[in-house]
Amino acid sequence: MNQTVKTGIIIFIAIAGTFTTFTFPPIPQDQQYLLFADNRSLWSIPNFGDVVSNIPFSLVGILGLLALGRHWKDKTRFTQPLEVLPFFVAFTGLILLGPCSAYFHLAPSNDTLVWDRLPMTLVFMALFSAVIAERVHLKAGLYLLPFLLVVGIGSVIYWDITESAGHGDLRPYGLVQFMPALVIPIILMLFPPMYSGGRYLIEVIAWYGLAKIFELYDAQAYDFTSHFISGHTLKHLVMAFAAFRLVKYVRNRRKI
Repeated sequence: MNQTVKTGIIIFIAIAGTFTTFTFPPIPQDQQYLLFADNRSLWSIPNFGDVVSNIPFSLVGILGLLALGRHWKDKTRFTQPLEVLPFFVAFTGLILLGPCSAYFHLAPSNDTLVWDRLPMTLVFMALFSAVIAERVHLKAGLYLLPFLLVVGIGSVIYWDITESAGHGDLRPYGLVQFMPALVIPIILMLFPPMYSGGRYLIEVIAWYGLAKIFELYDAQAYDFTSHFISGHTLKHLVMAFAAFRLVKYVRNRRKI
């Protein structure tokens, strides 16, 4: 299968996924989502578990930027200096995600949820750009980065505007969140790696999938652990571990 056919498959999946998403009616924010299982306070911090479990995001983001600072001039890790850009955006997004998600969990509402989601789109879209640049086409991935970031941020702003107007629509944000999770594994399967360490990228997606399962079973995990830890708190911790695999990728990858 040549490069053109492989690229065509990716484009087709992206277009088909986008078209399918918008065949569904607008999806408003389910207010039950804002009712998290663990609402205990500790040290005067409401919803303590869900709040403090965001700290690892910022720590991992800092580790990621430190790794980039050490290795961005290493030609065996980044053959082109601009390849660093998507990773820089992703790790910056993680640093922002820590305080932004903590802010949301202090007082969950649609208004604070906006700040939780904005930095997540930076991480999703930047990782998508990085994989396209490394596996499909370097310039295409880098040129797509600003476009993807605008789409990601725009999806949250669009949801907020429609929600405030009384007809919330999460479809664009859902697409931003799940399209990379769908397409990145296909890209990893179809296109040969430029660098070693591709297993770390697979682990990022796998751990992210597990985190989403914990998110779905927030109350069940809380009950199963006898109210020790909730599914949403576990989601934060597992997602931070997934992000740390991206740091490991930057540290260990070498040009093939």
